[in-house]
Amino acid sequence: MAHANNLLLQMLPASARRHLLSRCESFDLELSEELSVRGQPLTHAHFPVKGFISLVIDVDNYPALEVGMVGRESMLGSELVLGLSKAPWRSLVQGAGKSWRIRAEELRAEIDSSPPLREVMQTSLLARLHQQTLASACERFHPMASRLARWLLMSQDRAQADSFHVTHEFLALMLGVRRAGVTQAAVAFQRAGLIAYHRGELTILNRGGLQAQACSCYAIDLRLQQELCGQHKGR
Repeated sequence: MAHANNLLLQMLPASARRHLLSRCESFDLELSEELSVRGQPLTHAHFPVKGFISLVIDVDNYPALEVGMVGRESMLGSELVLGLSKAPWRSLVQGAGKSWRIRAEELRAEIDSSPPLREVMQTSLLARLHQQTLASACERFHPMASRLARWLLMSQDRAQADSFHVTHEFLALMLGVRRAGVTQAAVAFQRAGLIAYHRGELTILNRGGLQAQACSCYAIDLRLQQELCGQHKGR
């Protein structure tokens, strides 16, 4: 049980990791399940092992917009390190899998008694801040096709598989664009042999080619994540 398969938990000293996992339960992440509601108290934190979670914001009558993504490199609920009890976004399972789940109040108690856990969660929160800041600039300045390539690569990283389920409607929502634009870009990627798509099942065929199409934000985000993890390991 000491082997967590979540990169944040793996940063913890073995004794601290065993202690925390003894208070967690294995949880199935089911596709489209809502794990938190914006403005409502966060009941549980999740350390994904496989699969990924989209963080989305609903504003007025506009469609939902993705503002972050959580996979095994991170956690859902890192804001608890600030003492926040209400979720700042709605979280939806976009890639089915598993996580280690712990009650929010239990995690807050662990944060108070475990400096290594507090540092790991601060690292996660800082990585999330970088990701969301970069995503805001990306949405403003980069072409939709490049943003789509970035999103597909990020999803593949977190799904830990070449194939995953996603619809054009969901992609349009996550990227904040019209469905027709996503369809056009996806068709172009298929014709170039980068992806295959059939009835909601998307397969990445040429990762290198997709990286060439992605905007620079993908590489920057990946490098920031690696740097933050490296800094934490070096403490």
